Amino acid sequence: MSPGPGAAQAASTQPDIAVVKGAPAAATHACVGMLGGMGRFVKTGQKVVIKPNMSFASAASLGTNTHPEVVAALVRMCRDAGAASVLVLDNPLAPAEQCIARSGIRAACAEFGDIVQAPTAERFYRELDIDDAQQMTTNAFLRDALDADVLIAAPTAKSHSSTGVSLGLKGMMGLIRQRGVMHSRYDLDTAIVDLNTRLRAALTVIDGTYVLSTGGPGGPGKVLQENTVIASADPVAADACAVESFEWYGRRFAARQVSHIRLAHERGLGSMDLAARAVTRVTL
Repeated sequence: MSPGPGAAQAASTQPDIAVVKGAPAAATHACVGMLGGMGRFVKTGQKVVIKPNMSFASAASLGTNTHPEVVAALVRMCRDAGAASVLVLDNPLAPAEQCIARSGIRAACAEFGDIVQAPTAERFYRELDIDDAQQMTTNAFLRDALDADVLIAAPTAKSHSSTGVSLGLKGMMGLIRQRGVMHSRYDLDTAIVDLNTRLRAALTVIDGTYVLSTGGPGGPGKVLQENTVIASADPVAADACAVESFEWYGRRFAARQVSHIRLAHERGLGSMDLAARAVTRVTL
């Protein structure tokens, strides 16, 4: 069956990046809708993993964890698109139970069952080679992330003492067991890109409700209440847009100044060239 006469026109009007100012859930729904709806990314019967930030035992208002309403909105959209299963996963830095509870993400997703998990035991991970790596050629990955049909990155926008920012690309470190080696054995920015050659997000939704512009990743720091959500099918473009949309350390930066974003662009994981991308900004 050929598409209807309006299909090409509708596709052509979809932006590469959607930026919406508004309440967290409404902005998330609007962003994904502008990209064509969750049905563009999730098909009936597929297994989905959503990767937020919930590594710290603190509320979203401190800027360290993804806003629970953003996560719950994504789960609902995946379910409505026909997903067979949806898991919300992160390997936390603080005690797992405290992170799940104090982040508010478990409570926000409670209606969907026991889907919010923070597995730390070795049995939940599988060692795997990273074929396209330049430095980090192996690591232990969360089994559920490897088995997922669709991976959605849902980070909060925050600063980071080692990489400048922590957004979608860096957030993938929460799906592996051996994060320490990325700091001690490899160039961290190169290893982040290596990781993303294996864990490729089909959709990146960046929560900029509370932007931790200094003191990241764990805070305390300066929190900017931006009430913004950014979404793209291109993980590099999403991160680049977040870098250039917000203030970091009291000033503005270009995406190319963040090493792992520049390296991901150079290695073909996406494009940081925002001038060449269609960006639609909406205020609800």
